[in-house]
Amino acid sequence: MSFHSTFAPALGVASLLLGLGAGTAAAQMQRDEQFYYPGGFNWKFLANYPAAARLFNAFDYGHAVLYERLYTERGNAAPQLEKEYRYLTTDLLVRPPRFAVVEEVIMPSYSKLAWRGKMMFDWAHVLHRQIYDAYSDESLTPTQRDALIERLTDYYLSNRKYAFTDKPKTMALMDEQYFSQTFRKAYPKFNGLIWAYHWLQVGLYEPFLEAQTEAGRKAGVQATLARFWSMLEDPPSRMPSVMPMTAVVAPRFTVAHPRAAVIFDNLHMTHDIISDILTADTIPHDKKGEMIERQLDNLQDPTADVISLDEWRMEAEHMGGIEAMGGPAAGLVGLVRAPATPPEAGQGHGGMAGMAADSGRMGHDMGQMKAPMKGMAHDSMPPTGGDATRMPGMDHGQGGTGQEAMKGHTEMMDLHARMMADPVIRKRVMADSAMRSLMTHMMDSVGAASPGTPASGRTQKHEGHGQHKREPSGREQSPAKPPAPAPRPAKPEPADSGHQGHSLGAPAALKGAT
Repeated sequence: MSFHSTFAPALGVASLLLGLGAGTAAAQMQRDEQFYYPGGFNWKFLANYPAAARLFNAFDYGHAVLYERLYTERGNAAPQLEKEYRYLTTDLLVRPPRFAVVEEVIMPSYSKLAWRGKMMFDWAHVLHRQIYDAYSDESLTPTQRDALIERLTDYYLSNRKYAFTDKPKTMALMDEQYFSQTFRKAYPKFNGLIWAYHWLQVGLYEPFLEAQTEAGRKAGVQATLARFWSMLEDPPSRMPSVMPMTAVVAPRFTVAHPRAAVIFDNLHMTHDIISDILTADTIPHDKKGEMIERQLDNLQDPTADVISLDEWRMEAEHMGGIEAMGGPAAGLVGLVRAPATPPEAGQGHGGMAGMAADSGRMGHDMGQMKAPMKGMAHDSMPPTGGDATRMPGMDHGQGGTGQEAMKGHTEMMDLHARMMADPVIRKRVMADSAMRSLMTHMMDSVGAASPGTPASGRTQKHEGHGQHKREPSGREQSPAKPPAPAPRPAKPEPADSGHQGHSLGAPAALKGAT
């Protein structure tokens, strides 16, 4: 018997079996994919604002590892989440990945449990990042940019399988179900970190609408990042105590693009709902996937639990107001003035832009410092901040005049800014609870001495396209780094990094890249 006569029938049987197996697998779970909206504006956010763009890659890891730990550790997630919190706030956010992580690797068990939920988040994150790209494309006029964002929103909604509805949902879905609020009560620091993420995700739109020049937009983004970093000091006291809502955090963006604003609130609400489901011991472990599916059905239904746009805009006040949500993202440049480019090595205090007084809420944008400290290696990381307050009168001169006092306080704040702008110093401060507390207390004490300025950071009231639409007290050592990201597509990249934006994952080469 010839080789051909034996091999050909065997190959036919194997092909048939493989075909049946593929058909069975497809029937069990279809993982179709949709590419992000094409255009020359893509990757502009990364090219022009790399510090901000890369943060969203770290955010994606934070969401993924949270769900995996909550689901797999069940009621014993506290030690692992504390470890992940330290890793995120002292390492990964300080040096965020150049490329988006492959979330299925970070959360394999959760991905199997709630693939649809994962994909709905991915698809909404694509919309987030493409809107940042549209705003970052300086070749577009405001009219062209707004029209593009509306087309992006239409494109997002065309994917009915994974799009959240653009009709506002009542916050009772997040706060008043029998399992609601379990996550925030069990893990207040991690919950505050997630809400700080969400504040930045919508807050970053405001500087693009507020400023009239490219330099103004860059300064606004820098100030918004500084505000985010200030939220991470003394957790969770400076973090949002209520889920940030787009209508109050980013009012200009909401007026310009209300559909997208509603979609993002529905997205962020769903993040909370799923965290509660995974945390609640009132939902049996083997029923959590079913409950998640029911909630996703609701969040995609344009008729269930819907409120009017006016009710949605007013809901923030009922939930505690803008201060409880992290403060507005508008007007930050007027409160915190930082250099658009890092001061050159050896530059004196005069090179630091002045820091204006604020309401006791904002943190200083420390900028990036090129002058290395002796014996310390540096990387170009985003600024961090402490509470920026009016400079009290400290007597550094012979006569103690008001001008001399203000100069002394300005120099003191300048020193604080330069220290915290250094990535090595900032990492050490963030990792050492005692040092962080002393630094925070010092800055609050300086601010408290000024008439009319609250001592606390803010009033307490109430408690790349990172994912392409893929269907797809003491210092402790940081945990191991996350798995290496997949290769990036062959796209034009800025000199210092690849695109961390659109991580659709569908087209084979794209999975690498909020």
